[in-house]
Amino acid sequence: MEEKKKLQVPHTFVILAIIILLGFVMTYLLPSGVYDTVVGETGVEMADPGSYHTVEKTFLNPAALFTAVPEGLANVASIVFFIFIVCGAFQVVNATGATVVGVSSLAKLMRGKERIGIPVFMGVFALAGASFGMSEETIIFAPIGIMLARALGYDAMTGCAMVVLGANAGFVAGCMNPFTVGVAQSVAELPTFSGLGMRAIFLVIFLISVSLYVTRYARKVGENPEKSLVRDLEIRERDQVIDLENVPALSGRQKLILLILVAAIGVMIYGIIVRGWYLTEMGAIFLAMGILCGFVGRIGVNRICEEFVEGAKTATYGALLIGLARAVIVILEDGQVIDTVVHGLANVITLLPEQVTVVGMFIVQTIINFFINSGSGQAMITMPIMVPLADIMDITRQTAVTAFQFGDGLSNALFPTSAVLMAVLSVCRIPYEKYFRFALPIILINSGIAMVLLVICGAVGFGPF
Repeated sequence: MEEKKKLQVPHTFVILAIIILLGFVMTYLLPSGVYDTVVGETGVEMADPGSYHTVEKTFLNPAALFTAVPEGLANVASIVFFIFIVCGAFQVVNATGATVVGVSSLAKLMRGKERIGIPVFMGVFALAGASFGMSEETIIFAPIGIMLARALGYDAMTGCAMVVLGANAGFVAGCMNPFTVGVAQSVAELPTFSGLGMRAIFLVIFLISVSLYVTRYARKVGENPEKSLVRDLEIRERDQVIDLENVPALSGRQKLILLILVAAIGVMIYGIIVRGWYLTEMGAIFLAMGILCGFVGRIGVNRICEEFVEGAKTATYGALLIGLARAVIVILEDGQVIDTVVHGLANVITLLPEQVTVVGMFIVQTIINFFINSGSGQAMITMPIMVPLADIMDITRQTAVTAFQFGDGLSNALFPTSAVLMAVLSVCRIPYEKYFRFALPIILINSGIAMVLLVICGAVGFGPF
């Protein structure tokens, strides 16, 4: 008998190409429309909720299906070049052997305590996500998470998830996230970071949820490596698995290199929180860090360059992936249908029964996040529309802000239009379709939890108003 061929999952590029094509079709099916913008009390431009109007229909040339890709790459050039620098710098640091020995030492401390160690590790990133909105920074830490996971006998998916889902749990709770909750509360005219106590509860709930999920998966892979969703990747990179039984002690130079690495991360966090630094400054720090670590490790100038190029090569696939993901947004923006989608979804909310209006807000914000993946950008467009709706439907503005933060945050860890997620997967060398299979259940679970929490917020009148 002829062996039946297994159904193959399309390549990630194919999936994104199909989404681009669907976006192109939408620009023909939907009317072109826009919201006028007004300057709020804070001096920031935002959508005027009553100003939506159709404009002359924009018909895109079929050539836009191809020009959207380089245009998308240009739009996210800062992220693309940032991951090139991060991958190159970490390759230089790895060439010194310091990270392998350092992570091995941490893995030895965690061995036998994984049930506590994984949640604690994820908790650190959750606090970062809740406080300063850790997002792009996960690109830096994901490779370290993978090294640690493999040293403990797990796989790359476990390491990636510890960083991505940990930070996402905090980002969703948004206790003091200035880029989502801070902006949304400003638009809603709420006191900045009000409702902190309730959001701290959200943080604990979502952290427990993702920790249990990742720990369960890690235990399954630890018991039977064949159950790994990235088994083929683990086989290809088996030489990168650390043997904890034969790890040498850290040399003085390696300790200094790790100190430089920690100091660079510390300076970066300080700059982000206090100085408002972003990708350019972060990239500069890691470029300098990589060069300095190479000199301290005495690997030679030529090898520093060679290792940097070798590391940057690994980001090529992800760079193209990010361009394809951004091309979807380019198509929709050029066709002037994004505001049409927002307007249509907002109208749907008014038709819902009062008891489920807030759940409808969450679902609408989730859908919109596919098209507008910037948290602050989404807040400036949707909150001026959702706040009046909340007032009309007798829902507190704080609850409307919470629906926004849940809808924006949870799907960031799933949608392929998230440039940061695609960049992280590129650095981790994890195909999107395999990550999607891993992440979908926990995102659905957390979405169910979010809906319950929103109903509670609506019932108790989560305020101050």
